[in-house]
Amino acid sequence: MSMPKRAAAEFFGTFWLTFGGCGSAVLAAAFPALGIGFAGVALAFGLTVLTMAYAVGPISGAHFNPAVTIGLWAGRRIPSSYILPYIGAQLAGAIVAAAVLYLIATGKPGFQLGGFASNGYGDLSPGHYSLAACFTMEVVATFFFLLIIMGSTAPGAPGGFAPIAIGLGLTLIHLISIPVTNTSVNPARSTGPALFAGGAYISQLWMFWLAPILGAVLGGLVAAALGETAASHDRPDIASTPAAPAE
Repeated sequence: MSMPKRAAAEFFGTFWLTFGGCGSAVLAAAFPALGIGFAGVALAFGLTVLTMAYAVGPISGAHFNPAVTIGLWAGRRIPSSYILPYIGAQLAGAIVAAAVLYLIATGKPGFQLGGFASNGYGDLSPGHYSLAACFTMEVVATFFFLLIIMGSTAPGAPGGFAPIAIGLGLTLIHLISIPVTNTSVNPARSTGPALFAGGAYISQLWMFWLAPILGAVLGGLVAAALGETAASHDRPDIASTPAAPAE
C-alpha cells in the first residue's frame, strides 16, 4: 500500500478510537440511571480497536497509536520511514475526533466540559494517584500491550484472531488503569481531548507521551527477543542467521 493510503487508514482508525472511546466516557459513562460506567468505557475502547483493525488493518497494520508505531519499529516490524507519517496521521485523527466530540457534547444545555476524558496525574488523576504511580502504570500497561500486539500478529499466531486479542487486551488495560490515569497508553488519544480540556491537562501531556513510548519500546524489544528465542529453539540453524530487514 502507498503511504497516503496507510496514513488515511491510521487517521480513520485513530479518529474512531478517540471518538468511540472518549465519546463513551464523555457522553455515556455517567448518564443518569443508565450510565455505562468504567466497564462500559473500557469495552468501548477495546471495541474501537477491534473493529477498525478488521476494517483497515490490512492497509496500515492498524497501529492507531504513536507508542505502538514506535514500539513496532523497536521490535523490527516496521521501517523508520513509517514513523513520522503514521504519527502525523494519528495525531490528526485524534484531534479531529475530539473536535467532533466537543461539537456534539456542547449541544446539550448546561454541559460542563470538565476533564473531557483527558488523562492526568496527581490532582487530575481520577483517583488522585501520584506522578510516580501514574508513570509506572502507563509504562507497564503499554509494555504488555506491545507484547500482546506483537505476539498475536507473529507469523506463527492463529490467523485472523489478532484484532480480538488486541481489542480485549486494550479493554483489560482500561479496566485496570482508568482510576489511575484515565488510561492513555496512547499519546494521540491523550493529545486530542487535552487540547479542548485546557491548560492543566496540556501541561501534563509530556507524561502521556514519555511513559507510553518508553513502555512500548521495552515491549517491542522484549517481544522481538522472545520471538527470536522461540524461532531459535524450533530451528537451531537460524540462531546465527542475520535478522531480516524490516519491510
